[in-house]
Amino acid sequence: MTESAPPRDEQERPAPAGRRCFGEGDPVFERYHDEEWGFPVLDERGLFERLTLEAFQSGLSWRTILARRDAFRVAFADFDPDAVARFGDRELRRLLTDATIIRNRAKIEATLANARATLALRSAGEPLDTLVRACAPATRQRAPASWASVPASTPESVALARELKRRGFRFVGPTTLYALMQACGLVDDHLADCPARPAVERARRAAGLP
Repeated sequence: MTESAPPRDEQERPAPAGRRCFGEGDPVFERYHDEEWGFPVLDERGLFERLTLEAFQSGLSWRTILARRDAFRVAFADFDPDAVARFGDRELRRLLTDATIIRNRAKIEATLANARATLALRSAGEPLDTLVRACAPATRQRAPASWASVPASTPESVALARELKRRGFRFVGPTTLYALMQACGLVDDHLADCPARPAVERARRAAGLP
């Protein structure tokens, strides 16, 4: 089963009031929590990167992916979908032998397919960022008091998964896509008393999100 971010082990460990809602004590997680998770990422390239990382995280810990993120960027041409879409057999062989990333053939092949699907969306006049944003919740959500009230998927992520699969994307189940929505600020699931939540909410309002 795909974990949403923050990872389930973090969600099951209650944070003291006034502390980060996840990641406390781990510098990698703290930086991700404070500077990225929930802040809007609404451009095509940024969404392609997060979609790729969420797909590779399936069945693994999010900590594992964050630790290898720079290596993923090198391996996948800084997540430029135009460049990745041109990858052929030689690049596939290179990726399958690259010990700095996750050498999972299905996930690597899915990334190449998703890059091509991203270009196809753009060519059709329906870029990935437009499609993802169209499936985001249209109304403001109540701030969750605990992780118990944070869903693993929603009707919006189910709808987005269905549409992306129809367009040729792979590794895009509803749970993976809800994790994408959380990570990219399409929803704000920082807990109500998390000190990062006000900054995330300001950034979301500036981006025109509810």
